[in-house]
Amino acid sequence: MHTKLIVVTGGVLSGVGKGTVTASIARLIKNQGFKVTAIKIDPYINIDAGTMRPTEHGEVFVTDDGGETDQDLGTYERFLSEDLLKDQNITTGQVYETVIHKERNLEYDGKCVEVIPHIPQEIKRRINSTCEAHKADFCMIEVGGTIGDYQNVLFLEALRQMRLEGDAVVFVHVGYLPIPNNLGEMKTKPMQRSVRDLNSIGIQPDFIVSRSSRPLDDVRKQKISLFCNVKPEEVISAPDVKYIYEVPLLFEEQTICSKILAKFGMKYKQGTMSEWKKMVDRIKSAEKEVKIGIIGKYFDIGDFTLEDSYISVIESIKHACWHNNAKPNIVWVDSKQFEKDEKSLSKLDEFDGIIVPGGFGSSGVEGKMKAIGYARQKKIPFLGLCYGMQLAVIEFARSVCRMEGANSTEINKSTKYPVIDILPEQKKIIEESHYGGTMRLGGYKAVLKKNTIVHKLYGKDEVSERHRHRYEVNPDYIQKIEEKGLVFSGRSPNGVLMEFIELPDHPYFVATQAHPEFKSRPDMPAPLFNGLIKACLKK
Repeated sequence: MHTKLIVVTGGVLSGVGKGTVTASIARLIKNQGFKVTAIKIDPYINIDAGTMRPTEHGEVFVTDDGGETDQDLGTYERFLSEDLLKDQNITTGQVYETVIHKERNLEYDGKCVEVIPHIPQEIKRRINSTCEAHKADFCMIEVGGTIGDYQNVLFLEALRQMRLEGDAVVFVHVGYLPIPNNLGEMKTKPMQRSVRDLNSIGIQPDFIVSRSSRPLDDVRKQKISLFCNVKPEEVISAPDVKYIYEVPLLFEEQTICSKILAKFGMKYKQGTMSEWKKMVDRIKSAEKEVKIGIIGKYFDIGDFTLEDSYISVIESIKHACWHNNAKPNIVWVDSKQFEKDEKSLSKLDEFDGIIVPGGFGSSGVEGKMKAIGYARQKKIPFLGLCYGMQLAVIEFARSVCRMEGANSTEINKSTKYPVIDILPEQKKIIEESHYGGTMRLGGYKAVLKKNTIVHKLYGKDEVSERHRHRYEVNPDYIQKIEEKGLVFSGRSPNGVLMEFIELPDHPYFVATQAHPEFKSRPDMPAPLFNGLIKACLKK
């Protein structure tokens, strides 16, 4: 295999920022003129992230080819400005499933199938085939979990073997350096222990990235160098920053890209990050503020709110704000409060715009619909995403079309007006028990209606956005809804599936069945988010 591998591992604690480190190094190397791709290794036994609660694992990111993957693939896409595919998220479940399938098909010639060597062999095969399929010069590989976890040992063993077998592999270890309040001193011992754990499975890192709330000083750098067996210049400081897009520039100042290329015997070109620096300067210089309310349920674990549940929506708001020289002020609004007290809807007046994002289930939906109705009547700019579009259609059907009790069959199976429903071809799949197959996953094309808001925002007749949903607008009610003024401004190429809606006599009332947030980039915001922010600034 000719692809060069840069493996990123993590120590001390989870959530240390391996994804951002991986994406930042990837961007630096891409800007040197190389083709770079990335793989996220997740040690869980799930086949993919699709069945996991976002409040526990973070957002389920969807790729163009219908993969339900770890949210880190979204970070890679945003930094690399490239679309990734589902084969770039490898899980323990996938690996074991393949090995067991091969064993059942007698593909091991009657050998005793063992954890070692057969599991690492399958891991290596997957990494090699992904690198070859993407024809990459470099492949970043982020190993999920923390060094010392039982779950990721076999992936690390596979990567150790790859280096031993002659593949070009560089290891970057990211660890956290705490500053206990009672001491006021940055401590290196947890980092030392995590590197020792990495050494115990046969891997010596080439670089150490030191995450902390403050920059690393020379005393700590020398200590990490001595006890972790790397040169001082191979210890990289990664303090907290206000904007994650600053991290590549922070690393560039410490010449990590030049040092990594030198490990591969390759030369470094100066000045390749000037455009990225301009983008970051623009982000920092934004003056106006836009206040956006995200209407939903609070996503909390115990006493903590997990914003990672909607990380792509948050980043898309930021991208659109920065593109319009504005700073985002994002506020989470619990929709259940509107169910208890309708007068509290007046709180929405303080926002420049509101978003109702995707979701599943019936919790808080009546409150979301009340918020959508308030935004519709009070001319507050509104963007609905996936479930947000479905609820906007239901609210319009109830309030304007006088379809009392209109609903989605997901919420009320016996509703008199099932304006949102599973279509007949999907029902057939359910009856045959292929339940997962009923969901629309991945990129789907839509034909846009000319002279609509959506058509103007995209600037073309046909677009493709990513989907992750099961229910659709019921074709039986489309004519009646349209007669009352709601415009279906985008449909599937065969005209059956409704993809976009809008209200022409509103500053901005737009929704989509898709998840445009998955394709937003810091230098190229998603058109619907861009339209929302422009409308907010006009307001």
